Amino acid sequence: MKVIICGAGQVGWQIARHLSSERNDVTVVDSNPDLVRRASDTLDVQGITGFASYPDILDRAGARDADMIIAATHSDEVNMVTCQVAHSVFSVPRKIARLRAQSYLNAIYSDLYRRDHLPIDVVISPEREVAEAALQRLSAPATFDTESFLEGQAQLIGLVLDETCPVLHTPLRQLSELFSTLRAIVVGVRRDHTLFTPDPGDQLFPGDQIYVFTHTEDLNRTLEIFGKSTKKQERVIIIGGGNVGLSVAKRLEARAERIRAKVIEKNRAIAERAADALERTIVLNGDGLDMELLDEANVTRADAVLAVTDDDKTNLLASVRAKAAGCPLAIALVNDPSLTSLMKPLDIDAFINPRITTVSSILRHIRHGRVRAIYSIGDAEAEVIEAQVLSTSPIAGQQIRDIDFPEGVLVGALMKRGKVVRPTGSMRIEEGDVITLFAMAADVAEVERLLQVSIDFF
Repeated sequence: MKVIICGAGQVGWQIARHLSSERNDVTVVDSNPDLVRRASDTLDVQGITGFASYPDILDRAGARDADMIIAATHSDEVNMVTCQVAHSVFSVPRKIARLRAQSYLNAIYSDLYRRDHLPIDVVISPEREVAEAALQRLSAPATFDTESFLEGQAQLIGLVLDETCPVLHTPLRQLSELFSTLRAIVVGVRRDHTLFTPDPGDQLFPGDQIYVFTHTEDLNRTLEIFGKSTKKQERVIIIGGGNVGLSVAKRLEARAERIRAKVIEKNRAIAERAADALERTIVLNGDGLDMELLDEANVTRADAVLAVTDDDKTNLLASVRAKAAGCPLAIALVNDPSLTSLMKPLDIDAFINPRITTVSSILRHIRHGRVRAIYSIGDAEAEVIEAQVLSTSPIAGQQIRDIDFPEGVLVGALMKRGKVVRPTGSMRIEEGDVITLFAMAADVAEVERLLQVSIDFF
C-alpha cells in the first residue's frame, strides 16, 4: 500500500514507523526539514520537505498513484485543504484528516465532509479520543490502562501487581481451573521493562504489569481476583478546562449515575466558557497547583483528580500535589513519552498519552481486512486488533489450537452471534465471528495476513 503522511510530528512519525515496518511504501511530507530528516534517517520512508497542501509537493510525494493520504499537520486548515487537493487533483481514494477545532467537529456540520463538499473520509479528533480515554481510566480506577472492545462488551485492562495480589506465583493455566466461569485471560506481561505474551505455565510476580482481557460484566470480579479495589468514583476534580477537560465534564454530567465534578482552569476566558457550557459542574478560576484552591475544591475528599492541561509538567505536579493532599487516584495527561517513566516514582496512578490514542484511532482505518478497532500498547511495543473473520480468511473454520499464530500473539476474546465468550483451544473460529488479538509489534504483519482476504484494504 502506498501512503502519504503529511506532518512529521509525534503522530505522523509514529504512523510512519508502524506502516514502514510492515513494508508499506510510505512518504512523509513536512515543512520542517529537520523533522523530515529525522523521519527519513530513522525510518524506511521517503521524505519530502514542503507544504503538504501544495499540489506540486503532493505530486513529488507520489499522490498520483497513492492509496491513502493522512493529513496530520498542526493546522486543521492545512489538513482540510490537503485532503481537498488530494481528491480533486490526484483522486486519492482514501483521505484521513486530524482536526482539533471543536467548531469543525460539530455534528450539525457533518455534511461538510461529503465527497461533493470537502472530501474527507475519516475525521480524527485528538481531544475527543483523549476525553474518551480519560473516562475509561475513571471507570476502572485500579488500572493504569484500559480500552473497550467488541461493542463495549469486553475490556483490555492494565494492572500493576503488588504483594497483596492473591494469585501471585500461580501458573496461568490454573487460573482458568480456579475461576472456571470467569471470562478473563492474561494476554501480556511487562517484567523488567520487557513486554511479552505469556505461556500457560508462566507465573505472575510482584511488580509485573499485566494486560488482561475481560468481559465487561466480569470487570469487578477480575479486579478483585488480582487484588484491586472496585470503588466507584463519585467526586472528581478536573484540572484544565480546555477542550479535553470540558468534554470529560460534559460526559460526566450526562451519565445516569451522579458524579460530582469540579473543574479548575487558570485562564479566565476558558473558565467562563466552561462555566457557560456546563450545568451542574462547579468551575473554579485559578491555578491547579495552588494548594489553597485545591483545598477549596475539597481535594481531600475527592475520589480522583484528572490533570488535563496543555502542559505536561503542570499535569504531573498537580497530580503529585493532589496525591500528597490525600486524593487516592491521580491521572495525568502526558504528551512527552519520556516522562511516563516518572509515573511510578511520583506515585501517579495512570497517564493518558494523546499520541497513543490518536495513533490507535488512525491505525484503525488503515489495517487490512475487516479490522474494527486497534489499540497501540506502550511505545508501539504491541497492538490489540479487533477484526471480523471473513469466509476466505486462513483462520476461518479452524480450531484456535490449530491456527498457526506467531509466538507473540494471543486470542483475548471472541464474539459469536453477538455474545462475547472466553476463547479456548477447542473453540472453532467461524465466518462472521469477531476476534480480538494481542500481538507483539513484530507479529502484526502476520496477523494481518491471517485476517485479510487477498488484497482487501478497507
